[in-house]
Amino acid sequence: MSEDTDIKPEEEATEEEPEEEIEPKEEKTENMLKMEENKKKYEFIEDLPGVGPATAQKLRDLGYHTVESVAMATSRELDPVGVSAKKAFQIIETARSSIGISFIRADELFKMRKNVRRLSTGSKALDKILDGGIETQTISEFYGEFGSGKSQICHQLCVNVQLPVERGGLNGAALYVDTENTFRLERIVQMSKFAGLDPEEVVKNIIYAEAYTSDHQMFLLENADEIIKANNIKLIIIDSLTAHFRSEYIGREMLASRQQRLNKHMHKLVALARAFNAVAVVTNQVMAKPDQFFGDAIHPIGGNIVGHTSHTRVYLRRASHGPIRIARLVSSPYLPEGEEILKVTENGIEDVSEEEKATKTRGR
Repeated sequence: MSEDTDIKPEEEATEEEPEEEIEPKEEKTENMLKMEENKKKYEFIEDLPGVGPATAQKLRDLGYHTVESVAMATSRELDPVGVSAKKAFQIIETARSSIGISFIRADELFKMRKNVRRLSTGSKALDKILDGGIETQTISEFYGEFGSGKSQICHQLCVNVQLPVERGGLNGAALYVDTENTFRLERIVQMSKFAGLDPEEVVKNIIYAEAYTSDHQMFLLENADEIIKANNIKLIIIDSLTAHFRSEYIGREMLASRQQRLNKHMHKLVALARAFNAVAVVTNQVMAKPDQFFGDAIHPIGGNIVGHTSHTRVYLRRASHGPIRIARLVSSPYLPEGEEILKVTENGIEDVSEEEKATKTRGR
């Protein structure tokens, strides 16, 4: 009896505490998030129900090395594994539930969007039109003519991603898929020194692969999930996205095949970016349309497929002289079009002084 008597006052005191009406809803949301966090985690694909050693090996042969990559797959993509469509769907659903992919309210989505992080380009002016930098979980595309600074920005991002968050970085590593043999460690060393980082440590955190064909390029990305997870990759770069596709798929009769493969390739890229909360950056070549009399005759390769899949598109072009580059935000899901000036120097991507801006304007 004495124990009951001791407990009752505590319960009554708790009930009498004033609480705001909205608090129970907040608690419910927190509990929902906790339930999602506490869902059974599957570290390896063998841990997924219905996936034995033989099925796991077949999944790996197809490029699915992690639970995150399986969660982003479709049942049709698992046909070569040899399981029924129903079983494939169950495996995918289990993988998705373990990483928290489900229907949610917009207010919960707003809270999840807080996990989206931004990577600085090195130029405050360019970061400004990008709302603070290049965001994770999406594809950002830089396109322009030869020498416009596309690869230079990619090199700078490989350094910046290793910076702490307070300096515009993501405390992570970079994965660089090079299709035009433009990656240069000398530039990484120069940019690292200017950023105050140890060049030897910076190069250790860049995972590099050269793609020799479009098939090889797709193969590298399809088998990158395990490397991304093991090396804390927070930046995935493909420089350039369309070079091999453009040279291998020639003529109108091959256009449909090229676009289908490009579509598959880019969807794999965005799936990896979302699964690992990483920044995905692609560079793109351009073509000229001499029959266009009004507006800019320069257009990116890849047509609507690349245009729809790239969330943010930035057009780079050279000024009339010097290291000055003009960056124009062409499209974004929520940002207005904008244009800023930057420069490419020995130190990397930098902002332009007011004097240089005035000189550039006169020479435009």
